[in-house]
Amino acid sequence: MSRVLYQTRRKALFEQLPEGSIVILAGYQQKIRSKNIKYHFRQDNDFLYLTGFDEPDAVALLCSDKSQDSGFNYSLFCRPKDKTQEVSFGERAGVDGAITDFNADEAYDIAELETVLLSQLTTQKHIFIGDELGRFSSQVIGWMNHQRNTASFDTIKHHLSLTPLAKVLHPMRVIKSADEIAKIKAAVKASTDGHRAVMQACKPGGNEAELAATFNFTIAKYGATDVAYPNIVASGNNACCLHYQENCCTIEDGQILLIDAGAELDHYASDITRSYPVNGKFTTKQETIYQLVLSALDAAIAQVKPGASWNSLHETCMEVMAKGLLELGLLNGNIDEIMKNETYKRFTVHKTGHWLGMDVHDVGPYHDADGDWRKLEPGMVFTIEPGIYIPLSATDVPEGYRGMGIRIEDDILVTENGFENLSASVPRTITDIESIMSGQ
Repeated sequence: MSRVLYQTRRKALFEQLPEGSIVILAGYQQKIRSKNIKYHFRQDNDFLYLTGFDEPDAVALLCSDKSQDSGFNYSLFCRPKDKTQEVSFGERAGVDGAITDFNADEAYDIAELETVLLSQLTTQKHIFIGDELGRFSSQVIGWMNHQRNTASFDTIKHHLSLTPLAKVLHPMRVIKSADEIAKIKAAVKASTDGHRAVMQACKPGGNEAELAATFNFTIAKYGATDVAYPNIVASGNNACCLHYQENCCTIEDGQILLIDAGAELDHYASDITRSYPVNGKFTTKQETIYQLVLSALDAAIAQVKPGASWNSLHETCMEVMAKGLLELGLLNGNIDEIMKNETYKRFTVHKTGHWLGMDVHDVGPYHDADGDWRKLEPGMVFTIEPGIYIPLSATDVPEGYRGMGIRIEDDILVTENGFENLSASVPRTITDIESIMSGQ
């Protein structure tokens, strides 16, 4: 993304802040896997969103400054250049690069953070802090009180307020720009081919780990060096664990495989789930549950348009699945009682969607300022993912349904006139699934 875009985002943020504000935004630090072996570094998304700076151990300060045309001064604190470290672990931007390449007004060695920060706090009234992992949680109160505690008795004292930056920044991230939508679409495209490859590779006697690797291999061809979340490749009863990650079991004839996997590309996520028979052919009972989940998904997607209520999508999924489960005899009573008492939750268990963006469960409120469910707007991207889960332990359910988890998840963009299903080309109908798995 261009430097202008990050400037625009910083300006849009600061326009929402009161006069006399300072933003302290902490980037992530490098994590050690073992001894001198480091985990692959992944920057905090709020930090990336406002700076584009993708190195560990960095901090950004945005400080009210009437002398700047923007109304604020942007300082970036980062690791200094170090030839020895750069030979081993890669080039650093350094202080000069933070200015020339990332458009900071000022840049400093990270070791100077506290000195510079305390000097800037003396003229401000409001602190907005973004520190996802609590990097400075033990220091921020001391920073707030420093001027008041060190100034002479007859000096004006500054009593600073402290507000989480997320309160202002996260609502900004809900509506995606055209550039962000393009990146999400690219991630979805990589995932689409990944899912298709897994469908074609799936067969009895294979292993969940093999299929997870097939997905990763395929998305790598698009430049996706990582997934948006650990792959869930769950066969049989494993699918009844919503965030199953072991991916270690042999897949067996007669089972349903649930795969929830999404590529991350240029720091933007995709999130797609498909469920299908390991042997490529649905049994009658598998087909019945699968079609029920797909009908719920399609009914919810059809409602997507600007002005629709966020929660109406979930309510639609629940109603469709509850009615179907009642007709199958898996729920008892009448539909009004079932909906009122939410007895359908025995088999549905989770909500049916979330925002999608830089985070797979992206940030931002689902309610408006009055506490009502948010209305959909163009530029929102989210998942819809109904599921029905019938574990082996449900011994009061006919045997052919047991040990089965079926979830179907698509990535949806709200457009000016309706929606675009970004993941629609991943086979999702029974006919299409059986066709691709048979090699047609």
